[in-house]
Amino acid sequence: MSNLFTVPKYICRSIETGWNMDKEKVWYNLRERQEEREHSFLSKYAAFADQSLGRDREEPKCDIRTDFQRDRDRILHCKAFRRLKQKTQVFLAPEGDHYRTRLTHTLEVAQNARTIARALYLNEDLTEAIALGHDLGHTPFGHAGERALNHITEDHGGFSHNQQSVRVVERLEKDGKGLNLTKEVRDGILNHQTKSTPMTLEGKVVRLSDKIAYINSDIDDAIRAGIIREEDIPEDLTQILGNSTNLRLNTLVHDIVRNSEGKADICMSAPVERAMFSLRSFLFDSVYTNPLAKGEERKVSNMINQLYEYYIHNIEEMPSEFLDLIHSGETGQRVVCDFIACMTDRYAVNLYKEIMIPKSWGLK
Repeated sequence: MSNLFTVPKYICRSIETGWNMDKEKVWYNLRERQEEREHSFLSKYAAFADQSLGRDREEPKCDIRTDFQRDRDRILHCKAFRRLKQKTQVFLAPEGDHYRTRLTHTLEVAQNARTIARALYLNEDLTEAIALGHDLGHTPFGHAGERALNHITEDHGGFSHNQQSVRVVERLEKDGKGLNLTKEVRDGILNHQTKSTPMTLEGKVVRLSDKIAYINSDIDDAIRAGIIREEDIPEDLTQILGNSTNLRLNTLVHDIVRNSEGKADICMSAPVERAMFSLRSFLFDSVYTNPLAKGEERKVSNMINQLYEYYIHNIEEMPSEFLDLIHSGETGQRVVCDFIACMTDRYAVNLYKEIMIPKSWGLK
């Protein structure tokens, strides 16, 4: 295994002889050395940056970052990522400071996924890029907003947040040019749901890390909200997974690492996997369909329906970046859906008030 801190030979020669070397050559070598280290350090089942299936549009390589590192940075700096901080995770527009948002959920997924990827000697950069991008297409008000848009657009292809996340990085960001990410990252984003199968082990790590994150964080938030108590969780599940958020996270992450090590797949033991999905079912019964926690979701559906109808009949009032998509050949239905899906909770509410609620009139 090569020393990570070994100075390249031609740099040593330049120091000894005083040769004024080409700086571009030095920086280019830094990226190459990272790619070489991947081959000497990572598992044979990992995805290697220099063997990526590439981008839709060819572009020069970065001097110091691998392709997967560039993808991670592009996602982190894009507008859609920043909007996640004001999008619902479970509880609609929560007032408390400690409830998760879609952004904090994304960060928790990324951390879980990186821990697993590091333990299995997989590509952490690819794993992190997929994790940070997996929810970029989520609607305002979480899955309530997603269901509303899917119902509205079922005659025009429907709506799902994983497909919309890919559309964000391929079409909507950077004024219609997209982020031009590698195929491996886009595949992981598209296939992060249970029913899908990512092409890389890194994508499979994110798919499981997403569930681990939201199951445990949603329990924590539900307890904070007084919807459930820790004691309400079935004892047969806590005996396997643990009776606290920390213990459950520890159990699930360790189980994946133990059962996936040295394999060309990401696996869980049967008892732990059954317990995890049973815990998820418990959340559906106790939290996700709880009238106290979800009583406002009918209003979300009504609001999104009315916003959609308004902009379908007043397309010219959308921001110019969305009008440009229509001018380039996109359908009005698709672009109005894009506009609404991009909204944060607060923006959607304020826009609805501005459009639908009459303002008081007074003499000036």
